[in-house]
Amino acid sequence: MGKIVKLQELIQIRKKAKKENKKVVFTNGCFDLLHRGHIEYLKKAKKLGDILIVGLNSDSSVKKIKGEGRPIQDQADRAVILASLYFVDYVCIFNELTPLKLISKLIPDILAKGGDWKVKDIVGKDIVESHGGKVLSIKMVKGKSTRNIIQTILKKIRR
Repeated sequence: MGKIVKLQELIQIRKKAKKENKKVVFTNGCFDLLHRGHIEYLKKAKKLGDILIVGLNSDSSVKKIKGEGRPIQDQADRAVILASLYFVDYVCIFNELTPLKLISKLIPDILAKGGDWKVKDIVGKDIVESHGGKVLSIKMVKGKSTRNIIQTILKKIRR
């Protein structure tokens, strides 16, 4: 089994982790153009537990969330890039607009999102907390975003 897995495989991974008393951290996102902000955030998320699972928005869900012209990179490429990071243990692509289905099946010990999310607004918060888990918003690297990268590229090309 590789690092890019389907939900059914993740459920088995979660069961095994529970038996071994390993803490599972879950986060999710589009991760369209991976940048320093993503890297720092994912490293911090990994430090919160033993296993870091990243839910990756599918191409169709990214398009609905971010709009026409997105994603820049397709889901297969984004998944391979994330899976190549030593601090990411598993990547699971999901088609829904939110990771609620994934979270409700996995019940992670820790649910983490970037600092642009208020804890009260994090999808899956109620599920995780009702099972004794923690929900955290991780401070982001200021000024680092896919949108900023796209805007910088466009400005430089137009010169």
